[in-house]
Amino acid sequence: MLYRLSCDGRSPPWISELLDRGKPPGLVAFQRDKAFANDLPRILRPDLILTREGVIATELDSVPGGIGLTACLNEIYADMGMPVLGGREGMLRAFSSILPGGGDILVSEESGVYRPEMQWLVQRLNRDMLEGKKFRVFDAVVREDWQPNIYRFFENFDLQNISAAEALKTNLLSRKISVTPPLKPALEEKIWFALFWMKPLEHFWLRMLGERTFVALKKIIPYSWVVDPTPLPPHAVLPHLDIQDWMRLAQFSQKRRELVLKVSGFSERAWGSRGVVVAQDIPQEEWAKAIQRALIEFETHPWILQKFYKGKIVEHSYVGADNSIHLLQGRVRLCPYYFTHVSQTVLGGVLATIVPADKKLIHGMPEAILVPSISSF
Repeated sequence: MLYRLSCDGRSPPWISELLDRGKPPGLVAFQRDKAFANDLPRILRPDLILTREGVIATELDSVPGGIGLTACLNEIYADMGMPVLGGREGMLRAFSSILPGGGDILVSEESGVYRPEMQWLVQRLNRDMLEGKKFRVFDAVVREDWQPNIYRFFENFDLQNISAAEALKTNLLSRKISVTPPLKPALEEKIWFALFWMKPLEHFWLRMLGERTFVALKKIIPYSWVVDPTPLPPHAVLPHLDIQDWMRLAQFSQKRRELVLKVSGFSERAWGSRGVVVAQDIPQEEWAKAIQRALIEFETHPWILQKFYKGKIVEHSYVGADNSIHLLQGRVRLCPYYFTHVSQTVLGGVLATIVPADKKLIHGMPEAILVPSISSF
């Protein structure tokens, strides 16, 4: 809503200008089409880090991997008697609901590593979720037999490499198909975290969210800044940093550098932690270069700066290659999968990723434990 209000001139234009920065003009015009004004992603996966201070949300992913993996793990652990969140078939039923009547899943070459889990998902859906529905997985290329409902498993930044992109747009405009998540790069921006904290927008968030929700979100969304090279007036400083010039960050001591840089959502570096720089992990000289890069790329790939929260240490068991039981001391990321159909939102399942304690960034890696979360009630 905030983006649309800005596009229409009912909110400051700098909001939509910032969210559209670096996007192809044709795609910007397409996402602003009134025909798609109410289209929103039907899946949302927050990345939640367990810290000593509580749960911190570092990401909001509307094109998340792990859907089939979590569905598979839920099935395995439920069959062992575990009370998995979402239930044994929670992920399957929830995904089925967002494509009423069935549908096609289009997977790009960039996202090819996730194809096996999508193929497993489709196999299970077609076997167990009958009700006349049919699900298929295809490459993201033009086909004559697309079903009316399409789930795109590729990022908007990758559209230039998707041969089916123009056909998808044409069929969308003619109402022959629906596509989720919608082709709206503004909704995949990390910049939203910084917009949430901006003082000039506080009244908007309070009005839209209500005070209770706004206060609750302030506890879990890390303070974030847009790395904007525009010079500040002499009497102004960047909030909570108390500096006038971004390069002053390079002079911060190791203790003050509990910060992380993240590239915008419209970039091939925006997933898999490839566009993430943790300040405390690198020497001061490299940190200075990372800040310079973020400032230089503002026009094409805006970066955000976030307060960095280290995950707390937990213990979890795993089975070694020799079938013996071991304990891992590590840090946890929880990924709840929320599915929305019409006005109902359900939790399909929660994937926990546990990595060794010496890892700062938590994501799927050879050393990680991937396990479904269970209810403690």
